[in-house]
Amino acid sequence: MLHFNLITFRLSKKDLVAVTVYRINKVYMPEFVLPAYGFDKETSLMEPFGSGLINSTWKVTTPGNTFILQRVNDAVFREPQAIADNIRLVATYLNEYYPAYPFIAPLISSNGNEMVYVKEKGFYRMFPFVKGSHSKDVVQTPAQAFEAAVQFGRFTHLLSGMDATQLKLTIPSFHDLELRYDQFLQALENGNRERIRDSRELIEQLQARAFIVDQYKYIRQNPEFKLRVTHHDTKISNVLFDENDKGICVIDLDTVMPGYFISDVGDMMRTYLSPVNEEETDYSTIEVREDFYKAIVQGYYQEMKVELTSTEKQYFFYAGEFMIYMQALRFLTDHLNNDIYYGARYPGHNYNRAFNQATLLDALINKQLQLEGFIL
Repeated sequence: MLHFNLITFRLSKKDLVAVTVYRINKVYMPEFVLPAYGFDKETSLMEPFGSGLINSTWKVTTPGNTFILQRVNDAVFREPQAIADNIRLVATYLNEYYPAYPFIAPLISSNGNEMVYVKEKGFYRMFPFVKGSHSKDVVQTPAQAFEAAVQFGRFTHLLSGMDATQLKLTIPSFHDLELRYDQFLQALENGNRERIRDSRELIEQLQARAFIVDQYKYIRQNPEFKLRVTHHDTKISNVLFDENDKGICVIDLDTVMPGYFISDVGDMMRTYLSPVNEEETDYSTIEVREDFYKAIVQGYYQEMKVELTSTEKQYFFYAGEFMIYMQALRFLTDHLNNDIYYGARYPGHNYNRAFNQATLLDALINKQLQLEGFIL
């Protein structure tokens, strides 16, 4: 049975089938794309690359160079061109103001486009492969968490002069906690009655944390919280490391949109702090590692301390509450709605995921006093 790590967005059953097909069929090589970039199919080697769930990826080796080819999953990203437009805006800004930043821009095709569309086969883009680089699927040390936090902070810091509202919403309402809570309430009204009854304790536990939604509403109406160019998917695998395990830059910019710093910091906390992920059902193994939290604070503050307002700094800890709570709500909502969004690999799968995230949220809140001491 396939096992996928969580990213901060999820698919419907229909879309998950499409993604699974792409993943299983990676033995099929889209060599038909190569001529669009001026490459000879006969002299180029193509092989599956990486472990990403959403986009299919291949490594392309030509006689003189190495590249990364991706098929953009338009079941998730309904307007792939919006991704290309956003990346172009970011690349243009960085090239003008910070040309030394190692931004990995897509190659331009023979027709002058960043993305190639092949009828009935989808949208493709090509990137240069950074020699000597590697990515990680799991954060293993505080040093790695620090490097990742530096890179995500640097990305937003360097783009602080850019008008974030120029960016298109590649996934609308991506991190809208108010919307997610409303969907949760709708599931309580219209969902599976048996599941609602059996989940009553967890439902009440999450309802008792609804103050997290109130704080989010406050953030949205407070001008002290700035809309910035935000990555929105800050798992460790979206950072390139060099041979000495130092961060090079961030990658996978499909979800770069206007957002609040709590999205990027919160996603790091949700995915770096615990030694186990959301699939773990031995809940006794879920914990918040203080040294990883400190690493996130120090790394992100190295780049963003001068950018964050004093009010925003007071909500650094809240970022973790925000993201973990939202994911717990989304898992439980889907369970109550008969797993129509994420799907389930076994009965109660999404309930277990929700309980896992609720446990992580409790662990975080129980350490609030200690952890807030690390905020610089």
